[in-house]
Amino acid sequence: MSSFPSSSPASSNPCLNCGACCANFRVSFYWAEGEGLPDELVERLTPIMACMRGSNSRAPRCAALQGEVGDAVGCTVYAHRPSPCREVLAGDAKCRQARAAYGLLPL
Repeated sequence: MSSFPSSSPASSNPCLNCGACCANFRVSFYWAEGEGLPDELVERLTPIMACMRGSNSRAPRCAALQGEVGDAVGCTVYAHRPSPCREVLAGDAKCRQARAAYGLLPL
C-alpha cells in the first residue's frame, strides 16, 4: 500500500481511519482526468465523462479504496486521484453525509 499518503499518520489524518466518502458517492469527472489512472479503475460514463470504477453502483465503493470503511483505509491512486476526491474535505458537508451513512460520528 505504498501509494497511501505516508507523511500523515492516521492520528493526524482522520481520512485514513474513515473512507466513507470513497464508499458513498459516485466519483465522476471529465474523462481526461482519468488518463493518469490505471484503465481498470476508470469507467466511461459518456463521451466526455468518466468515473472511478465501483463508484457508479447502487452501493458505491471506489475500486481504488483499500481497507475497511471506518477503520484503516487508503487510496491506491491517492497522488493521482481526480478532482471530486480532492474537493471533499475532512469535516465538510459531503464528509458528514458519508460518515452518517456508515454510522460514524461527524468530525
